[in-house]
Formats: sequence, C-alpha cells, structure tokens
Amino acid sequence: MRLKLKTLINTIKHLKEYIFPVSKLTSKFKKISTIEQLKTFIHERSAHVTQTTLFGYVKTRMGLKYTMMFENKSFLDSLEIAKWNIYAVALADCTFYTFSYLIDKKNLKEINAETIFIEILNEEKSNGLTTEIYDKAILNFRQRLKNIHWKKFYQENPFKLSCDALYHWSPIADELKELDKEIVLNSIKYKWNLVENEFKELTSSFKPN
Repeated sequence: MRLKLKTLINTIKHLKEYIFPVSKLTSKFKKISTIEQLKTFIHERSAHVTQTTLFGYVKTRMGLKYTMMFENKSFLDSLEIAKWNIYAVALADCTFYTFSYLIDKKNLKEINAETIFIEILNEEKSNGLTTEIYDKAILNFRQRLKNIHWKKFYQENPFKLSCDALYHWSPIADELKELDKEIVLNSIKYKWNLVENEFKELTSSFKPN
C-alpha cells in the first residue's frame, strides 16, 4: 500500500515537532577544554542518544504502521511523554558520567554538575519540557547526588537508569516490549558506549582550571 502524500507530509511535520532541535545534535567537537564545552557535549549527546534509540525502536517495532501512527493524537502524546522522561534520565546519567570521569582521571576539583544539569533543563522549557517532568528530574538528580561516589560512578554501569527508562517509557505494548527487552537495552548501551569513547578522546588533554 502506497503512503499517501498527505500522510507523508504530516509524518515529517510531526517528526520535526517531536524530535529535539537539530542544532543540538550536530556540533562537532575537536576537544573539550572548558566547562561550557562540557555542558554542550552533555546536552547534545543526551538528546542524541534519546532521540535515536526511542524513535529507532518505535519505528522498528511498528514497521509500516509507523508513519500512520503520526495521525494518532494518543500515540503522539505518549511519544512526547516518553521522549522527555527518557531524556531527563539520560541527561542526568551523562552529567554524572562526565563529571565522575573528569574528577577521577583529570583531577577536576570544581563540581558544578547540578548547576549545569539545571541550566540545560531550563533551556529545554522552550522546547516543550513540562513543569512536572522538570521538577521530577531535578528532584531525582538531587537524590542521586546525595549518594554518588564521584571517583567510581563512571566505572559502575553509569547509564543503567537511562537504559531502563527507554525500556519503561517507550510507547509499545508491554507484551511486545518484553520480547524486545534485550535488543532495546543493547541498542542504547551501544549508543552510550560510543559516547564514552568519544568523551575520553575529546578530554585526553583536558586540564582543569
């Protein structure tokens, strides 16, 4: 069955609305040497991992029905909720990971992880981040912050919670997700592994101020 032109146009329109702004996903880094560059890296990579894994999984699972679902308001609402909830956890994981690595490997002394996390969330309000998810994200971040071991976190499955969030929030029927669990978790673990390798390379000559 051929996809109607109107359906295709609507699909593209909705994709633009439901993914993160492209500018956040395309910055090319030669190195990370400042806190501002670190913030940009955390922001962009968290959004990229969320976007590619969530939409990749939904598209793969739905197959040909994927484009048609963008005419379903209930589906779009579920996708929006999933996107922001997964992103909030991914952002926290990435913030904790990067600071943990720099503290242990590069002797970073200034730990302003919470400030950076909140600044990024504040920027996302204009993109559709709701007050409810915003408040919950900050609360969860602060709870995790109380128990974090900065010199060990990056070595101890640092992205587990965002992996779990992808599995939990993806708008797919539970009985189908159960069948896909290993594939879904492996997909996001792979993306985070790429981020880890990239970060280590970009900070190879990092010197804290």
